[in-house]
Amino acid sequence: MSDFLFSSESVTEGHPDKICDQISDAILDTLLSQDKYSHVAVESFATTGLVIVGGEVTTKGYVDVQKIVREVLFDIGYTDSAYGIDSEHTGVLVSLHEQSPDIAQGVAKTSIEEQGAGDQGLMFGYACNETPELMPLPIMLAHGLAQRLAEVRKTGVLKYLRPDGKSQVAVEYKDNVPVRVHNVVIAAQHDEGVSLEILRADIKKHVIEPVCGKYTDEKTELHINMTGRFVVGGPHGDTGLTGRKIIVDTYGGMGRHGGGCFSGKDPSKVDRSGAYMARYVAKNIIAAGLATRCEVQVAYVIGRAEPTSINVNTFGTGTVTDEELTGAVSKTFDFRPGKIIEHLDLLRPIYRKTAAYGHFGRDGFPWEKTDKAEELKKNLKV
Repeated sequence: MSDFLFSSESVTEGHPDKICDQISDAILDTLLSQDKYSHVAVESFATTGLVIVGGEVTTKGYVDVQKIVREVLFDIGYTDSAYGIDSEHTGVLVSLHEQSPDIAQGVAKTSIEEQGAGDQGLMFGYACNETPELMPLPIMLAHGLAQRLAEVRKTGVLKYLRPDGKSQVAVEYKDNVPVRVHNVVIAAQHDEGVSLEILRADIKKHVIEPVCGKYTDEKTELHINMTGRFVVGGPHGDTGLTGRKIIVDTYGGMGRHGGGCFSGKDPSKVDRSGAYMARYVAKNIIAAGLATRCEVQVAYVIGRAEPTSINVNTFGTGTVTDEELTGAVSKTFDFRPGKIIEHLDLLRPIYRKTAAYGHFGRDGFPWEKTDKAEELKKNLKV
């Protein structure tokens, strides 16, 4: 099918699940800043007036979880008890213990080359030529809308907005090329007493038009706060949990997903590092001009360094066969977990920033580099 509509959604940093992702990654960053070999698998749960943090941690560092939780809530903008959760009064429960020694013996090897995967599983990376970031257009627009909702709230452009919010964009494709935005969906949490008419006009002017204006026309449908009221939100309106926004975190449903979330996990967990590597490979393939659309799958077994499989799929857009490209990828990239961590420099406190508005298509992350494009092309000629 070459003519179709495709929708992707995103959420603001004040969405309950995203609060939990940010708390989990803030804890990870704090520990990595003290001990880069920390092994961390931390989950967070948020509801009315309460955050629970639990999981497995092996580290030489120390983290004040209460402080981290309150800092994250404050930074997002949960500073008013009327929101049902706030940085000053929220209760925080903590239950952390050491990583299982059965897992540790498979991961902790004598060399980088021998470091085993922290679990079995499969990961996907995706890239395409639809945007300068080599990402699908629907998810990039959805993220842009969610970020803009937070920006106009925090800068005071729309002072009546509250932290929770969601966006969704349907893009129309012709001959597999995105040509226009068919519809935009926005759910923006707001204070009591705000006129729905004013809110819809403000969201259109200050959020939708700056982000999607290039792709909208007179036929574009706008669906803004369609229930008519969104006052109760955040963890007070819907319980939050780490790892429940895996499609928002990746490619908005364009391309497949292996099922594992990222936040709260140190890079020895291949759910995270393997997915970052797969994105890195896919992006370099597109940057090299070897395809216009590409998906990379990698799979692992716990305790073993070498992946159990690698697959490259260009959906018929490749300049060479997928088999040839898979061979070149295997020559160019080292998928062993220790080598991924080394090459992408992942033992650093860089993860809280990933926990809202997507892990891919953003500047400053090492898996977004395209420094292997030329080497890939050379290895195809061998």
